[in-house]
Amino acid sequence: MSDLWVTLTTARSGPPLWVVLLSALAALGVVSWSTSWQLSRGLITIAHEGGHALMALLTRRKLEGIRLHSDTSGVTLTRGRPRGPGMILTAAAGYVAPSLLGLGGAWLTSSGYVEVLIAIVIVLLFCMLLLIRNLFGVVSLLATGGAISAFTWYAEPDMDAALAYLAVWFLLLGGVRPIVELQRKRRYGRAPDSDADQLARLTFLPGGFWVFLFLVVAGACLVAGAYLLLPPAFKLSW
Repeated sequence: MSDLWVTLTTARSGPPLWVVLLSALAALGVVSWSTSWQLSRGLITIAHEGGHALMALLTRRKLEGIRLHSDTSGVTLTRGRPRGPGMILTAAAGYVAPSLLGLGGAWLTSSGYVEVLIAIVIVLLFCMLLLIRNLFGVVSLLATGGAISAFTWYAEPDMDAALAYLAVWFLLLGGVRPIVELQRKRRYGRAPDSDADQLARLTFLPGGFWVFLFLVVAGACLVAGAYLLLPPAFKLSW
């Protein structure tokens, strides 16, 4: 346990600039290419539904369960007052959760605490697993957590860092695309029960405002996270 504590609390030096840029380009390619996006979008859905669940717990709503579907959609079921701040915050947390998680990951990764980030992700996946209420969701979380655990166990420390940078870039970039897709669906009337439209019914603000707010938060996280991920020497040169 003492060795584990030392590993978690010892900051390591960051990778060279080319690793940071290469991981960013790889994440951008995954998010931009339709085929790879459909295969990886479920990871963003996990973060999305996790955001709903966490906010529900923080606002003291009763969390009944989470379902993840094979079409990369998901639903988080809560019980409590049908209106009010708790319901509004819970509904608003989903689309911004991947970007906020990416920003937190960027801060930890840039500070050299890659192992802490990996440990937090595994713990969050385990906690979420306890709330899953369908078989596909269980398989998705077990596969994700198992892949991360196996990679970090067998890979060299430098490879752990590369994986962390790739994952953080994926969250920062992947947090933006679903918001753009949401507005496109709303424009053609294909998402009448989206989070933004639910928020419009809960508040006096239109759904378009909430989509814009989601996009502002995701964009700010992307800019701030990108700056954090740059090597210190490169930041000083600015």
